[in-house]
Amino acid sequence: MKRGAKLPGKFQRRKNARTNPLQIPSFSILVLALLATAALLTSALYFQKNSSVEGEGSSPGAGQPVTINSVTVPPPPALDVSAIVRGEQLYARYCAACHGVNLEGAANWRLPLPDGSLPAPPHDSSGHTWHHPDSVLIAITRDGGDPTQNSRMPAFRGQLTDEEIEAVLTFMKSRWGEEERRYQWWITVMSANH
Repeated sequence: MKRGAKLPGKFQRRKNARTNPLQIPSFSILVLALLATAALLTSALYFQKNSSVEGEGSSPGAGQPVTINSVTVPPPPALDVSAIVRGEQLYARYCAACHGVNLEGAANWRLPLPDGSLPAPPHDSSGHTWHHPDSVLIAITRDGGDPTQNSRMPAFRGQLTDEEIEAVLTFMKSRWGEEERRYQWWITVMSANH
């Protein structure tokens, strides 16, 4: 073909697209606009959720009440540093062999063992310890798990005082996330009121 000769239609469009790199098809602009809008909405929802959590006293030391399901309880108490240290020592001596050095629980802790019992659960935020009020956690530690539920949790009544059990619990709480700590405090207060 001669230079400057007119190309057939489909080749002409390709040539124009190559000569103008900023030319973007309108469909691509629509997709980009939709993606940008979705990103902005996602960011807005994230920040709205996080700012409302902060407003509800998510920080245990913030001194703000905790509200869950429209029920407000007083702020969670600050965790006593000396109780955390003592609790960590007691946990290492009495609990870590079953529940893990880092509170991680036994492997496959949700799967029953051959005898029907469950392995020791984690006591960090990944487990369910924080779903229970202090009174239940103290009673299970002091009196042992419920054998009718196939629990193999031993009783520590003769080995640990209630004060020592509370120190172990304080240590565990110090390892929970803010939301778990807030919920556990809320359920503790609610169970004490009923």
